[in-house]
Amino acid sequence: MIDSLFNNSAYVATKKMLDATALRQEAIASNLANLEKPNYKRLDVAPSFTASLQQAIAAGDPERVAGLQPQLAVDTTAVARNKDGNTVQLESELTHLNQNTLEHSLETQLVSTSLLRLRQAITGTVV
Repeated sequence: MIDSLFNNSAYVATKKMLDATALRQEAIASNLANLEKPNYKRLDVAPSFTASLQQAIAAGDPERVAGLQPQLAVDTTAVARNKDGNTVQLESELTHLNQNTLEHSLETQLVSTSLLRLRQAITGTVV
């Protein structure tokens, strides 16, 4: 029972998405801290992680999902709007921050629900 809960591809994928949102939070904090640093390039979770995660989820292979690790990379789509070469835009980062916060809340709720089911199975009571 417990193995099937923690090895469920949806649960493992949600945990990986949580890892990615935590890493993205670090990237956003770094981007905001370096907002005025000349030639600083915006960071984000590597797009290859998202593509690999989607492929692993579609394959339904929890071990493949568990083996994925999100990494930071320079955002190649970000464009410098000033002559200093910095590609971080305050408004855009704040939008990313809000979106990331919402994603984190959803993902933690999904993981919490899975753990609540386990608690209910153990205790036999509904909380």
